[in-house]
Amino acid sequence: MIDDEGQLLGIMPPYEALKKAREKNLDLVEISPTAQPPVCRIMDYGKYLYQQEKKEREAKKHQKTITVKEVKFRINVDDHDYETKKNHVLRFLANGDKVKATIFFRGREMTRTGLGRQILERLIKDVEAQSIVEFRPRQEGNTLHAILAPKKAEVPKKAEKPRPAAPAAAAPSAPPAQVAKPAS
Repeated sequence: MIDDEGQLLGIMPPYEALKKAREKNLDLVEISPTAQPPVCRIMDYGKYLYQQEKKEREAKKHQKTITVKEVKFRINVDDHDYETKKNHVLRFLANGDKVKATIFFRGREMTRTGLGRQILERLIKDVEAQSIVEFRPRQEGNTLHAILAPKKAEVPKKAEKPRPAAPAAAAPSAPPAQVAKPAS
């Protein structure tokens, strides 16, 4: 049994532990039920749940969600249309999104899958400076697709500043004074 201040109270029967928790107007929470004997703690369980939720919300603020943007091509795409869609791909990659380039074959176009591969290979070659290829062009049914991801920006290492030399005749310093916390 552990009290609300983190002090170990020792082994006691459940009714006695519950009595101590009610005296302090707190909850008795079983922390480790599989231990021998089980470990319980006196705490404000509602406050604990609130703090856990607050930590999770704070962690969500700092995480980056990666979205996958899709750009669709046709096998008979014109040069200007290709350039426009390539620029869309570059913009998506610059924003940190992944890009799925898709070519959808209809009817007799299925016999010309080589043209679709050429378009995707050309796209990969044109944007290779800004992207890495996660999946090479592959066919699934009547669609051919490739997935591109933005390149990781390399973080330059900071140059370490030289430390000033300490004076040779310096006396050893005294340890810092202990500060006592007031009881609350």
